[in-house]
Amino acid sequence: MCLPKIAFLIIFLCFHSFSLLHAVYPVDEVEEGFTEQHTTTLTIAGSDPSGGAGIQADLKTFSALRCYGMSVITALTAQNTRGVQGIQSLSAEFIQTQMQSVFGDIKVNAVKIGMLERKEIIEAVATFLRGIQSVKNIVIDPVMFSKTGHPLLDEDAIEVLKQLIVPLATILTPNTHEAAKLLGIRSINNEEEMQDAAFQLLALGPQAVIVKGGQCSPGNDCLVVQGISDPIWIRGPAINTRHVHGTGCSFSAAITSYLARGEDILAAVQKAKDYINGAITEGSY
Repeated sequence: MCLPKIAFLIIFLCFHSFSLLHAVYPVDEVEEGFTEQHTTTLTIAGSDPSGGAGIQADLKTFSALRCYGMSVITALTAQNTRGVQGIQSLSAEFIQTQMQSVFGDIKVNAVKIGMLERKEIIEAVATFLRGIQSVKNIVIDPVMFSKTGHPLLDEDAIEVLKQLIVPLATILTPNTHEAAKLLGIRSINNEEEMQDAAFQLLALGPQAVIVKGGQCSPGNDCLVVQGISDPIWIRGPAINTRHVHGTGCSFSAAITSYLARGEDILAAVQKAKDYINGAITEGSY
């Protein structure tokens, strides 16, 4: 099977950025007196062997946007652009050990959280992050389903995710299906309902929420931020393509990268929107 087209663009951007990466790569072998501030990003998510979504998509996006990417793997999947063929769970204890390995050695500028799969994993990740005061930017992509509809989060874990993980978010990035699940409603069908859902999710404690339009409002996302009474619509073109495997992962990873680089929430979201629109457009041919 061919590599998903969006992955080709991300790989191109990674290589295009390679000459710049020495400025952000936290190697030990640096010249004496070297004081460049490294930009580091961590993804806590599942693995996608096809390379289009999950950990792999996140790391490619981090590199393309000049961040040094690290990863904590929460689950191994067998999947591709056609579907999910299997999931192999990892223990919550081993996931915490991975987190201890990263945070015990390298300063983390921003964290992205994706697939968590089980309530035990959610509890372990939430407990660990609550004990890390240095992390100021946490992007939560509440992954529940693959693009083909395969469940990636246990049903009994949704309430735990809502209670323990969502309040930690600098920004929460659900699509309309995930937003509906978190709110316990049947569906979200138009922009007014997207806006209402965004404000309801904001009341759960995150600093900001962006509900992605998807098929409900193609190309358009609703951003709400604590302290701002009106929604901010991030609009873009509706791109006609079937090559969308991993676009949600890449979008939230791009937001993570821009937050790590010091952008505020609105700027990070707008730049990430431009980035993912460019990737989808290039992959649509």
